[in-house]
Amino acid sequence: MKTVRSILIILASSISYGQQATTLLSEVSAKVRSYDNIQIKFKYNLTNQKEGVNQQTFGDLTLLDDNYVLNMLDITRMFDGTSIYTIVPEDQEVTISLYNPEDEKDITPSQMLTFYEKGYDSKMGIVENIKGRKIQFVKLTPIDSNAEIKKIHLGIDKKTKHIYKLIQVDSKGTKYTLTVQSFKTNLPLSKSLFTFDKQKYTNDGYYICLLYTSDAADEED
Repeated sequence: MKTVRSILIILASSISYGQQATTLLSEVSAKVRSYDNIQIKFKYNLTNQKEGVNQQTFGDLTLLDDNYVLNMLDITRMFDGTSIYTIVPEDQEVTISLYNPEDEKDITPSQMLTFYEKGYDSKMGIVENIKGRKIQFVKLTPIDSNAEIKKIHLGIDKKTKHIYKLIQVDSKGTKYTLTVQSFKTNLPLSKSLFTFDKQKYTNDGYYICLLYTSDAADEED
């Protein structure tokens, strides 16, 4: 009887932690959707101990609905709701592709703050005190057992309900960590921020390549 009782207690605790995690994630989603726009600056780390990889970089991301502008590794990636523009100043090249959600296997920039809403089981993790902030971690496990990402730890500021840290581990043991350094909302954004100015890059001598299918590419004059 004691064994059965212990099992029931463990199961009840697991269900409770799952419900708490679901409630917290719902609060985070509601907070994200309450803003007109969001701009975050972040630190990004990629590590794999077996392969001796340890890389760090910084970036920023501006979100307005599904539209975004991501600056990272000296590359700008922009989405205007229809097309994705990848701008590489070092190569003076712009690649333009039509957005197809079925082709996106990874977490896209526009999903960064809401990706956990579908496709994951969740439960509460540890709480860390980071620079005076209480960060509640939620453990996310992909429902798809064949997913490349095997586990995710999402750190949420308990006071603001903002995402502070995102940790992903893939099947090869590579760890991807994104730490939010600033989180600003409802900024007076320029109306042209998510609009690609073709003439500007043409005048600057950029090579503009259209990738409208996976196996075809056309150069734009």
